[in-house]
Amino acid sequence: MTEVRMYTDGACRGNPGPGGWGVWLTAGSSEKELFGGVMETTNNRMELTAAIEGLTALTRNCQVAIYTDSEYLQRGITEWISQWKQRGWRTASRKAVKNDDLWRRLDELVSWQNVEWHWVKGHSGDPGNERADELANRGIDEMLASGQY
Repeated sequence: MTEVRMYTDGACRGNPGPGGWGVWLTAGSSEKELFGGVMETTNNRMELTAAIEGLTALTRNCQVAIYTDSEYLQRGITEWISQWKQRGWRTASRKAVKNDDLWRRLDELVSWQNVEWHWVKGHSGDPGNERADELANRGIDEMLASGQY
């Protein structure tokens, strides 16, 4: 089974505001960069989108190690999601889960792969995290420069 290392990050200029997501994937000596932007979004939506886009890019079943600096993403998918699903996508306080559209999609994608989730401290010099952050900001910059949003 192919082993993939995936670094994901989301960025937002204002929250909400223009946002971007970035993914850096490596498998052996191969690597791939993915990024994109959204005009009006939140940082959490971009963190989720990065993981979704990275997993969507995989063309076969893999052993995937995902590295994120988002505790929201890492804890949501490893700790909170099972309870949300049991409660019909409601929080413990019976409020609707925010970003449930993205959580549902991520849950579906994770079920097709063997995924390990790793939290890394953001902006602390981790090369993979720094690269994913650069890609997320590139997503914002290229979207704004294109004028097509």
